Amino acid sequence: MNGKDEGAFRTIGEVAESLDLPPHVLRFWETRFSEIEPVKRAGGRRYYRPRDVELVAAIRHLLYGRGYTIKGVQRLLREQGVRAVIDNVRSGALEPRAGDLGEDAEPSLFSHAAPASEPQPERPAASALVAMSAREPTTLDLPAVRLVESSAGALGPQETRRLREALEDISECRRMLLLTMR
Repeated sequence: MNGKDEGAFRTIGEVAESLDLPPHVLRFWETRFSEIEPVKRAGGRRYYRPRDVELVAAIRHLLYGRGYTIKGVQRLLREQGVRAVIDNVRSGALEPRAGDLGEDAEPSLFSHAAPASEPQPERPAASALVAMSAREPTTLDLPAVRLVESSAGALGPQETRRLREALEDISECRRMLLLTMR
């Protein structure tokens, strides 16, 4: 990567480029995964150690390649630890459990997947966001996000919890978008 020694620290741009991710995704992941701990110099410049680069690559693979949710990866890191997750991703030993996959994923979607011996293509990282970032800057008029309680009670407690979690994620994304527009 960029002709640097394997043990050299990397800037956020170098890591983002090598993993085909926009830098803002890495910054967002730092807010979601406390295990990602780049060294921050004066002025806020981030330098990723080799362990951080390995962890980010493992997280990217789990989220984009294996279909895990952020909460599923957080649970894996909490239960197994960073080193075990990195090693398991390298060996291909991690299989998603119920609740670790995206909410819209159904088991039938994965039953027709290619056999494990065939390489699985990884989705391009945030291609829509990359395409949007190439456009001219625009102003965002983002409405506030809030939960409106309904007396209908059509949703059960689990669905309500999942919707609340999604709303929290959307609110955080809105906050981060507004910060980047300043």
